[in-house]
Amino acid sequence: QVQLVESGGGLVQAGGSLRLSCASSGRTFSMGWFRQAPGKEREFVAAISWSGHVAYYADSVKGRFTISRDNAKVTQFLQMNSLKPEDTAVYYCAASPRTYLNDNSRKRDEYDYWGQGTQVTVSS
Repeated sequence: QVQLVESGGGLVQAGGSLRLSCASSGRTFSMGWFRQAPGKEREFVAAISWSGHVAYYADSVKGRFTISRDNAKVTQFLQMNSLKPEDTAVYYCAASPRTYLNDNSRKRDEYDYWGQGTQVTVSS
């Protein structure tokens, strides 16, 4: 079974940047990021197709976050710039066997595999 491991979280001041990484132990297709703040539901952040040519973003992070993946298609990254306190959450990597993105790529149940999460804290 595919295993996902996130890294790169930490504490940063508002306006700063962090880069999250997610390494997969097996072959994956489309991948994405979700986040969950204390007392809130897990929400969609970004997703990327197997080819790396198509990406979706939540409106709340559009223009600030960039999702990408390596040439081997087993690692994905989330570059987070201009961070805000409301970005504070546990960030989870997710993977799906589907090759292309669609509207379902914004939903939790589209993804078969999940990482353990990495904490991102943005101070004001």
